[in-house]
Amino acid sequence: MKDYELTVLIHPDFESDVEKPLEKVRNLIKTNGGEIAKEDNWGKKKLAYQIRREDFAIYVAMDVKLPAAAPLKISNTLNITDEVLRYLLVKAEDRPAPKAEDAK
Repeated sequence: MKDYELTVLIHPDFESDVEKPLEKVRNLIKTNGGEIAKEDNWGKKKLAYQIRREDFAIYVAMDVKLPAAAPLKISNTLNITDEVLRYLLVKAEDRPAPKAEDAK
């Protein structure tokens, strides 16, 4: 399995109950054989330009591990999911361990 970064922009109407669309995304990853290593909800933010006549979206970033066939299946499903305005699924690059000097 390879490491990927998934960023999902969820429709702002789901701000009060963001767990329902997030659960759909989590189940999609798990049913395709993936694992979620980390999930970070960035909250509601203004978009740089309108997407589907919306000015705001809820940003959620995930670090996931996926088998080879899963990214295509996940992309195809997210494309037709109404709760998701936009998403970005990219292969994660190796990150060097932070040095003590960088922490200062």
